Amino acid sequence: MKPSIDYGIYLVTDRQYLAGRDFYVCLEAALSGGVTLVQLREKNIDLPTFLKIGEKVKILCDSYKVPLLINDNITVAQKICAAGVHLGQEDDNIEQARRQLGEDTIIGISAHTVDEALDAEKRGADYLGVGAVYPTGSKLDAKAVGLERLRAIKEAVHIPIVGIGGIGVDKYRQVMSCGIAGCAMISGILANPNIEEVVRTIRKK
Repeated sequence: MKPSIDYGIYLVTDRQYLAGRDFYVCLEAALSGGVTLVQLREKNIDLPTFLKIGEKVKILCDSYKVPLLINDNITVAQKICAAGVHLGQEDDNIEQARRQLGEDTIIGISAHTVDEALDAEKRGADYLGVGAVYPTGSKLDAKAVGLERLRAIKEAVHIPIVGIGGIGVDKYRQVMSCGIAGCAMISGILANPNIEEVVRTIRKK
């Protein structure tokens, strides 16, 4: 049975926004503040290091009863028994992920157009990450899709939609008003000097 996922406040990790602060301390602050889902995103590290980080993050997330997804790496997700994976269009292999991780695992796919969204849904994606909603420093090559296309994708599919890209406290409610399941945030949470407080503020929106 698939885990029940609350996509409302979806944290995607990225160390570049921590300004030297301890990664695990910042993650726990976000969990304490009330993030509902965590995606561990680690680029340019070897598998043993990724696994070691993943195991620690999984323990932290479990202690707050918050599901953990792994960005792009099916092997890490399988070995640490994460709730699932998130795959980008460039490394989208839903079928391989489903075979390796099983039917009870959450598989998310990035989508930028209605056609990509429909294709991912048809192939078995459990949710879609749609963006960048607004211009973002996390992915400099990402073109903003805007709220109109976000709404169009939401209307076209029958699986949960998560908006991502350039979303912070000030834009959270506006994006959620499109009727989507949640917002994924990176710098909107992690760049804040008081991570726990900013998450609590978002929860009140």
